[in-house]
Amino acid sequence: QVQLVESGGGLVQPGGSLRLSCAASGSISRIAVMDWYRQTPGKERELVATICSDGRTNYADSVKGRFTISMDNAKNTVYLQMNSLKPEDTAVYYCDANILVRGRWRLYWGQGNQVTVSS
Repeated sequence: QVQLVESGGGLVQPGGSLRLSCAASGSISRIAVMDWYRQTPGKERELVATICSDGRTNYADSVKGRFTISMDNAKNTVYLQMNSLKPEDTAVYYCDANILVRGRWRLYWGQGNQVTVSS
């Protein structure tokens, strides 16, 4: 019943910006952690950013200073603001969330968003 729906991906020129959104819906009691991952063919999945419900954040070194993760608790939505984008940021971006549902903690994934950085 719980679903994570992503939006905001697309094509952008180097140096540009995009904001990804990931909205959770369903029988949600609490969200503890939300993450953004990215994956490109032939490479390992990379954890890009993490945010906890208390506001603490962590970033991969490759995006630190350029990307910002945030959470809107009222909307059960996590955002990834991506600035100063580089071609190497091109990937499919996935959100995940650790959610309390019907008394159990479960991990859910979004469907993925293609981000392409090219001139």
